[in-house]
Amino acid sequence: MDKYVIKGGRRLEGSVRIQTAKNSVLPILAACVLTDGKVTLSDVPDITDVANMTAILSSLGCSIVYEGGSAVIDSSSAHTFEIPSALAHGLRSSVFLLGSIVSRFHRAKIAYPGGCDIGLRPVDLHLSGLKRLGVNISESGGYIICECERLRGNEIMLDCPSVGATENIMLASVRAEGTTVIENAAREPEIVDLQKFLNVLGARVRGAGTGTIVIEGVNKLGGGSFRPMADRIEAGTFLIAAAMCGGEVVLEGVGGENLSSLLHKLRENGCKLRVKNDKIYIRSDRRPLSVKSVETQPYPGFPTDLQAQMTALCTICSGNSIVTENLFETRFKYVPELKKMGADITVVDRSAFVRGVERLHGAVTAAHDLRGGAALVIAALAAEGDSQVVGITHIDRGYSGFEYKLSALGADIRRVGV
Repeated sequence: MDKYVIKGGRRLEGSVRIQTAKNSVLPILAACVLTDGKVTLSDVPDITDVANMTAILSSLGCSIVYEGGSAVIDSSSAHTFEIPSALAHGLRSSVFLLGSIVSRFHRAKIAYPGGCDIGLRPVDLHLSGLKRLGVNISESGGYIICECERLRGNEIMLDCPSVGATENIMLASVRAEGTTVIENAAREPEIVDLQKFLNVLGARVRGAGTGTIVIEGVNKLGGGSFRPMADRIEAGTFLIAAAMCGGEVVLEGVGGENLSSLLHKLRENGCKLRVKNDKIYIRSDRRPLSVKSVETQPYPGFPTDLQAQMTALCTICSGNSIVTENLFETRFKYVPELKKMGADITVVDRSAFVRGVERLHGAVTAAHDLRGGAALVIAALAAEGDSQVVGITHIDRGYSGFEYKLSALGADIRRVGV
């Protein structure tokens, strides 16, 4: 159990290269089960969610070899359809493997997935989509058990645009007989990235990024090489950190096309922003102005994965803000920790009413989930005095070398063993 020790009050200056996207890499790794060909993924981030996903792939019989910053995945020797409960409980994204494993073995057995405790996040939409493809599903002893003679394409209407359900149905459909049409599909950029990857392997998928995705089943997939997209959530976290701490920061390896909702809010905060090709420049020279309202929505709306960080920024703005979480029920667990630092926040149902204060002060806080933990770190960087953030294993799930990147920008942050 490590913690961060942070001395706040320093401006951030310099450049930081953004990692490939956790939320893209995980379903792409799950998709590797679908092919016997070798797959090379470039610049795979060194985060625990990826380590957990590759451990699951290894347990299925896949081979993963790291060469430099790339991972070479060979699933030709995959031989089992069961994911051990200990591995499934550690990773929410293990549920993505249902579609891939059922497609390959026509059966799957997986314990209910784990991950951050940010709400119920039921898997009903995943399972109802698989049923429409001909999968029989039962539950026994905490396991989801899937069986079918063969997968057949079908029309599937999602009750809500779930990212995970959309990706899982895509994975199950690429080798199904006939054509599958997903209506009310999620439109996140990571789904577009998954489509690009599957098509590199020989799949026939179109429509990702819109509300309708069409998958024409193919008999087999081959190998290929692919570099996943940049992590828009890591990029957003660093942008918000710069806005809170002040300074000039350049993000490299990421464009602004997938961050428009955040960039709009940061301009309201008074930040100077410039986007050119694969770089984003931000400058913040004064106390941020308040944004009156932030509401999380499915893409292209404001991302739920940046809600905590944005709320942290609102705590020091010159005015009041309302932050509303529309996607997950318990995503304000970090709020009591921010209040230890002097934040003035009142949570009512799914909204946080934030009254900006001149400055936060240092405190000992605890991370309860990935994005809430990141919010506590950037709040501590902007606070006056010394802080500690414990429970940073949550942060390790999604940020590679977080403290090193922040230190390179001038932050005073150290990782200390407990």
